[in-house]
This record gives sequence, C-alpha cells and structure tokens, in this order.
Amino acid sequence: MFKNYFKVAYRGLIRHKGFSITNIAGLALGLTACLLIGLFVYDELQYDKFVPEGDRVYRVYNFANLEETNDQIASVPPMFGTTLQQSFPEVETSVRVLMQQWDGQALIEAGNKRIYEKGGLDSDPTFFEVFPLTFVYGSPEKALDDPSSVVISDKFSEKVFGNADPVGKKVMIDKETYLVKGVFQSNSKFHLPINYIRNMERFKFPAERMNSWGWQQFYTYIKLKEGADPDALLAKFRAVTKKQLDPETNKPEDYLPDFQPLQKVHLYSAAFKFDQSNRGNITYVKALSIIAVFILLIACFNFVNLATAKSLQRAKEVGVRKTIGASRTQLMFQFLAETLLITLISVIVAAALTSLFLPALNDFTEKEMTFNIFTSPGLLLLLLALVLVVGVLAGLYPAMVLSGFKPVNVLKGAVVSDGGPGKIPWLRHGLIVLQFSLSIFLIICALVVYQQVSFLHNKDLGFNKDQIMFFPMRGDNMYKNYETFKNELAKSPTVASVSIGYGFPGDATAGDGIEVIKDGERQHHGVAQLMVDHDYIKTLGLKLVAGRGFSKDMPTDKDQAFMLNETAVKELGLGTPEQAIGQRLEWKMWLDKDTIKKGQVIGVVKDFHFKSLFDKMDPTVLQIFPGANWKVAVKLKGQNVAAGIGHVKTVWNQFSPEYPIEYKFMDDNFEAMYKAEDKLKSLLWIFTGMAIFVGCLGLFGLAAYAAERRKKEIGIRKILGAETSSIVTLLAKDFLKLVLIAAVFAFPVAWYAMSVWLKDFAYRIDIPIWVFFVAGILACVVAFVTVSFQALKAATANPVKNLRMD
Repeated sequence: MFKNYFKVAYRGLIRHKGFSITNIAGLALGLTACLLIGLFVYDELQYDKFVPEGDRVYRVYNFANLEETNDQIASVPPMFGTTLQQSFPEVETSVRVLMQQWDGQALIEAGNKRIYEKGGLDSDPTFFEVFPLTFVYGSPEKALDDPSSVVISDKFSEKVFGNADPVGKKVMIDKETYLVKGVFQSNSKFHLPINYIRNMERFKFPAERMNSWGWQQFYTYIKLKEGADPDALLAKFRAVTKKQLDPETNKPEDYLPDFQPLQKVHLYSAAFKFDQSNRGNITYVKALSIIAVFILLIACFNFVNLATAKSLQRAKEVGVRKTIGASRTQLMFQFLAETLLITLISVIVAAALTSLFLPALNDFTEKEMTFNIFTSPGLLLLLLALVLVVGVLAGLYPAMVLSGFKPVNVLKGAVVSDGGPGKIPWLRHGLIVLQFSLSIFLIICALVVYQQVSFLHNKDLGFNKDQIMFFPMRGDNMYKNYETFKNELAKSPTVASVSIGYGFPGDATAGDGIEVIKDGERQHHGVAQLMVDHDYIKTLGLKLVAGRGFSKDMPTDKDQAFMLNETAVKELGLGTPEQAIGQRLEWKMWLDKDTIKKGQVIGVVKDFHFKSLFDKMDPTVLQIFPGANWKVAVKLKGQNVAAGIGHVKTVWNQFSPEYPIEYKFMDDNFEAMYKAEDKLKSLLWIFTGMAIFVGCLGLFGLAAYAAERRKKEIGIRKILGAETSSIVTLLAKDFLKLVLIAAVFAFPVAWYAMSVWLKDFAYRIDIPIWVFFVAGILACVVAFVTVSFQALKAATANPVKNLRMD
C-alpha cells in the first residue's frame, strides 16, 4: 500500500514539473540556509567540551562592585589562585595563566626555520592537570616543571620541526633557548589560543607581586573536587577577598570575584575586558538560530501555499477517488506521501548545496566545519528527521484540504476552495501575514545592523588613524637606543612623525590608579594609563582643548607632567579643562612601587577612542614613561607610502637585523575590532535575501491560487470591458493588505530586538524611522511584483476559455 502511495506521488511530480521544481527549490533553499546556520551554531557550542571533567572546571573573574558600572574583568590578581588552592579543600587543583603583552607574536628559531608565531602562554606547572590535553609526544607529567622547557602543539611542531619527534630538541623563542618536553594535540575548540606553553617562573616575579591582591594580570582556573558546590565555595571566597585592602586606598577592592563554568567561557565572555581568549558571542548565535527557524517556517509556509494553490487542479481527481471508494484517511496518506517525497528530494538537494557552500562559509567564518553523512551517522539521522518533521508539518494542512473536497460538488464543476467562510481562510491569510512579518523583521534587522556597523567604521574617533605604520620594538640594541632609532626613522621625507610608547589606539592599554591631591586630601581614581612621548599627540593628530602638550624644551615634562582627556577631568572632579591645568597628581611607578611620580596637569586633550566603541570612554592619563617604550607608530606621508615602508624596514635592519620586522597599520587594527559585526552584517543580508526569495515563491503560489479561483470572474470583467491594469490591481490589493498587516506586527518586534542588541555598544545609533518605511515599502514592492506576474497572466488570458465549463 505504502509503495503505491509513493509510486503515485512520483507520477504526480513528473506530471506537474513546474509545480514540483518550484516547491523543491523553495524548500531546498530554506533547508540549505538552516543546515549552514545549524553547522555554525553547533560548532560554536562545542568549545571546551572536549576537556575531560570540564564540568568541574571554572574560570575565576572579577566584576565591578560599583553602581555606575558592571564591568566584567577576565584577569584577576595572583593571590586568587594561590588562596583558592591553599585555603579551600573543595579545590582539587588550579592554574594561573599570565596575560600576554604586546600582540603575542614571538620570533621562533630552530635549525633553518625563522618565523613569527602567536599563541604563546606562560602558566603555572599545573596547566595540564586542569586541562589534560592529549599528548602526541612526551608526557604531561612534570612537562612544565622546568622554566627552561617548553611544550608545543602538533601544528607548531610540524611548522618548526617537520614530522620528526621534537622532544629533547631545542627551540629559540625571542632569542631565549628552551628544551621541548612534549607535544600536545591541537584542538580548535579550545578557548585558549595556544601554540606553545612555558612555566611563568622564568619571569622571576618578586614575591610581593605574586602575593598581590591588586595586580590583575592573570587568568585563573580552578578544578573542583567531585561533588563540590561552586556557589558555596564562591560565597566563602568572596568573604576572604572582602577582607583584603587595596594598598592604594587602604579600602576594600571595588571588584568581587565570580566563577564562570569552562564551557561558557567562549560564548558568554563577549563583554569581558582584558580577555585574550577565543571568544564568540551568544547573542549572535541565538540571533542566527532564530533566523534559521524563520527561514524554515517561511519555506514551510511557501510549500503550504503552493500546495493549496495546486489543489484546485486536483479537485476532480479527489472526487473520482472518493467515488470509487477511497477514504479520507487514504487520501491524506497519499498526499502526505507526496509531501514526504518532495521533502526527501529537497533535503537531498539541500545536503548537496550545503556541501557546495560550506567551504566558502568556512573561509568566511575562519572555521573548519565538516558536513559528511558517511562519517557522521548522527548527521544522517538528523536529515531523516528533517524529512519526517518538515514533510508532516508542511504537508498536513494541504492534505486535509485536498482530502476534504466533496465528490458531488467537484464532479459537477462547482468552484471549490480550501475551505468555507470562517476558520480555514483565516489560517491561509495568517500564513502569508506571518511569512511577511518574518521577512520584514529580517529586513529591518539587516538595515539596523548595517547602519550600526557603518557607524562603528565611520565615527570620528578623535584622532587620525590613517597611514600610521605600527610595530613592536625588538632587540636589546633597539631598546637601549630608542631615541636614536626614532630620530633615524623621522629623517625620511616620507615620514611625517614618529612616536614610541605603550597605549596606542587599537592596541593594549593599561589600567592603573592615579591620586589627585586636592585641598590637602588624596583622592584615588582608577584610570587608563597611556605611556607616550613628546610626539604622541602630533603623530595621532589629537586636539588640545586646554594647556599645552609635552615639549622637549621642558625637561621637567618627563618626570613631573601629566595630561588628561576630557572624561578624566570630569570624573576626577577637576572642573573645566582650564581649571584642571596645574592640578597636582601622583602615580606609583610600575617598575618600583616605592617610587612616586609627582607632577601636575599641563594639558587636556579632546576625548579620543583608543578602544572599541563597545566600551565607554575611560578617564585617561597620558604621561612620559620611557620604561614602557614598547611600540612604535610611524605616521607616513600620503605621497609615497611604499617608499616610507621601505625606509622603515631599512632603519629597522640597522638596529635589529636579528629580528624580521612585522608591522601592520592602525586603521587595520580598528577594522579588526568589528570583524564579528561585519560578518553578522553580511550573514544577515545573505539570509534575509534567501528568506525573501523563498517567501516570494509562497506568494507566487497564493497569487496563482487567487487567479485560479477567480478566473471566471476575471473573464466576465474582461468581457464587460475591464482594463488589464484594473484586474491586476484587483488581484494585488488583497495581498498588499496582508503585507501591510504583516508590517504592523513586524515593526514593534524588530524595534525591540534591535534596541536590545544595540545596548551592547557604548556608542550606538538611534534606530532611524526610515528603516521601517524602507522595509515596509520594499516588502510591498516585492509582493506587488510577485503577484503582478500571475495577475497579468490571468488578465491577459482568453476570457472565453475561462468561462467554459470544464
């Protein structure tokens, strides 16, 4: 019996080729979008799940215990890990990973290989106890006990040593020699970007620093004993941290610790500050998941509409079948079999399209997703489940409509529809309203995301980032002779200005405290510290609003001068920028906390965004501190950038020939900050276009249904002299009403969703009213064009033919 159902279904598909191709194309395209999004979402959800006993591992982080902010800080003081390990029996083991400086690039040398590599970590020796990675060569036991040893990844090993076992061999990292003790298997789903790892004891930090409760420079992880309660442990640990006093203020710290489950680190840390892990964004994962559901629903509605439109041409077939004894149940099974066959073909086509488009998606998202039903039985089961679920959901309503036709009426030639007055027509109209509500929602979201991303890229940042070549200093000779190096760089006519320091826009910056000496009292404030030189303001094109900049003619500027941004003037309570000039400040120097730099404010610069626009403007202090001369910014003149780059390379080789130069441009740094948003924008446009296209197929089906149902009415109107344009309007206006109703539903939902998304940005657009008008008009135009095709076909048909009795 079932074999006969599918045999008849196959014959029906062959007989109605146009209908079949349209239906399969719409459903296959919708399923392809769902599969691609599903693969991306699944991949994002797999981070850190490979870690054995990972459900007992937590990252310790800080959150601001302040009314004005709820900042989450990924880095914590070294005493967090020490205290948790030594004072709480619930903790099985812990590890501290040192926050990396610069851009993480290190020069790797072994044999004739000489390359720069990222992904170097420095940690406690217990790293592989918390994260038991699989070893290819060597053993994790005591692999990191020796500060002169290194453990490397298999990919790093292949790059540097080829396919040989590197254990026992030596490798130079930034001119320091290390012995390879082991090779671990790389895993792209590990939230820590790691190519090699060393024991951080190599830094020989002084005891007072490692016993600090304020030096927030470590990522700390704990592994709890089985059955331990993390909430109870956190409450006890907070009680301990509240007793610790900030040495700067002699008051409790403004931050409280919290625990983050390991498997949430990747997706739930997008807003964390000072986080160097591989981060995703749960908001974007959820958004893409919703889009996938929307597209699947639109594809199903499309199928229902097309099947309903086609049902009128099969009314007599149903009448004949019922007359010769077919029951309604048998007819429903027959039509469901046809739907399942169409769905099966659609899923096969979707699987092929997914395999075709996946490499491009991998390149775009920088992932290594795979789609192979032969190596992944679960994937095959998923596709079969899609066939059943989508087939039944999409086919049930048309099957009910078709099997419900009364044989007496249809065999007499009576006009039939998919239901009488009341419930079912409302359902059909509801489908098209919901279908276009989803499409309009996606259009609005795509427009708002486009506007916000354009705002991020085009907002005035308060400085000029164009044509600034940017690189870290390397080599003892360059560090010792940085002033000579700078002067040599500035000699070329292709170079406008050179600055050396730490804290350039788009790069790492430091948070530290500053003391304001006001009315005989000391007021401690947390600020961003930018370590600059005399040409920092000139190189970046910052604007002075009060006072003066640093000057080589003023020798005291090096040791006794500070500059502030406008936000610092406000938050430090210094009145106006003019009133801030001359205000006394004190700073405990980094290299020696017992040495205090005492000085006064000599100038105030206009606020400039040296961080992403996700972050609000920080109160910022600029000062000259040669001990942090780590990065170089070279402002090139526009006439001959290539010559300028060549000059920089020549000077570099004079001072540090043992290191290859690795540079980038500051504007590229800022572009990279919004890579995730750029990708979201592109994905939204692609999937919104797919949703609209699939939706148009459904509207095409409804227009065909309307034209079929009203063909005799149209014939009479034509005979009575009706113009083609009036008939097109007659058929189109009902659909345009549905689109307008859809817009009414879509507008408030889209406004709310985009308002929530925009809250993630400290600087954001106001949602413009025009996006709603554009989305509504675009939907109406698309609907009108789609419907007009069928309307014109009906209006230009021979009325005599339409008026004949079938």
